[in-house]
Amino acid sequence: MRDVPEDLPASPVAVLATGSYLPERIIGNEEVARLAGVTDEWIVRKTGIRERRRAAPHEATSDLAAHAGRRALEQAGIRPRDLSYIVVATSTPDQPQPATAAIVQHLLGAVNAAAFDVNSVCSGFVYALTVTERLLRAEPGDAYGLVIGADVYSRILDHTDRKTAILFGDGAGAAVLGPSAAGHGVLGTSLLTRGDQHGMIGVPAGGSRLPASARTLEEGGHHFRMDGRGVRSFVQENLPGAIAELLARAGLPGRSVDHFVPHQANAVMIGEVWPELGLDNAVLHLEISRYGNTGSASIAVTLDEIHRKGLLAEDDVVLLSGFGGGMSVGSSLLSWAPTACAAAPRLLAGAAAVRQS
Repeated sequence: MRDVPEDLPASPVAVLATGSYLPERIIGNEEVARLAGVTDEWIVRKTGIRERRRAAPHEATSDLAAHAGRRALEQAGIRPRDLSYIVVATSTPDQPQPATAAIVQHLLGAVNAAAFDVNSVCSGFVYALTVTERLLRAEPGDAYGLVIGADVYSRILDHTDRKTAILFGDGAGAAVLGPSAAGHGVLGTSLLTRGDQHGMIGVPAGGSRLPASARTLEEGGHHFRMDGRGVRSFVQENLPGAIAELLARAGLPGRSVDHFVPHQANAVMIGEVWPELGLDNAVLHLEISRYGNTGSASIAVTLDEIHRKGLLAEDDVVLLSGFGGGMSVGSSLLSWAPTACAAAPRLLAGAAAVRQS
């Protein structure tokens, strides 16, 4: 595990605002089950998912990302041209090049922002947040960054593969990062990559090793593939330790965490690992039943949902944890800063609970 150093001499950086965008089209389990050869009941029992969103034919990842970014900027009251950085986490880019972030920069009119992509699959939003926070801490004066997680998995699925087709939806979530008062902001981050297990998740064809060809198309090499059992074991073996180490470095006990926002991979899998995390007083936030697994977007979408509902109060300790292809785990610990939604009433507190909308 590589720990991100915490000794940069700079002002704290915090999440100042959030935004999200979910496509209009709702896909229920019945439609997915018919193609995958399963039932609605089977999907709910195995995953906790009841519906997901699907991008319209004219919508690409950059379109979803720009919508989410625009909403976050509006909430923050920050103009696009005030951004120093735009970092887009995605594993379903518009095209191999240029970076999807460059297209998002253009769509937003953020002419002063350096823009680039991060691909850590479903850990991507935490990785992108970490990179952006470090860049902002090194900037002189007030500087702002826009972190976006966005994926359109419906374009790379084999809709007859029940291991993957039932899980994924399309969406985007965003956060504006900027300077904050002492005591607020990012308290620590931990990033872990196990490249020796990279074969568990991926799209085999379309890159430099297996360029697109008639053969790769015929063999379905451009579809997303996943070893579900292997992923479940990876999460159970690596997530508790990564979180424990992050909390130890921050000098905080698990009971100090108020909110846990995990990657929305599979509600059943998260439920299995949840008791092992030691977050006895935290609220576990799950939005997967309505949106499915939105890849890099899932943490950001969930964070925006609970933020806009007024569930996050100033000084709350919020833990974000992503896990996915690579294989990778990324966790970030935040002390929640005053934001545009700070006046909203806090609806949940106290003993351990699960929030499902």
